[in-house]
Amino acid sequence: MNTQHNERIYKLLFSSVYPLYIQKAEKKGRTKEEVDAVIYWLTGYDEKTLQDQIDRKTTFETFFAEAPQMNANASKITGVICGYRVEDIEDNVVQKVRYLDKLIDELAKGKKIEKIMRQ
Repeated sequence: MNTQHNERIYKLLFSSVYPLYIQKAEKKGRTKEEVDAVIYWLTGYDEKTLQDQIDRKTTFETFFAEAPQMNANASKITGVICGYRVEDIEDNVVQKVRYLDKLIDELAKGKKIEKIMRQ
């Protein structure tokens, strides 16, 4: 993955991608609440702190830098997303963004929430 690509991901606004996550999930019969639950699980945010990130229009870089507690099981998220194996991505921020993409993908594909949360 090139540096230019990574920088673009760093600067993406979480608030602009979040509605797309919800839209993708809802198209497949899942809910905003399930999307939020997955985000809370991965990052440690809660309803109030997640809304604060959206209101402040933070970048993905800030979103993950300010995440209260990345889940210890995040490293169990494996597989391919956007043509990259998430477990092989070396850039820390990009890997976290792809973890989130992968979780939303699994949600949209109908995977049980317990499985998505690696329980």
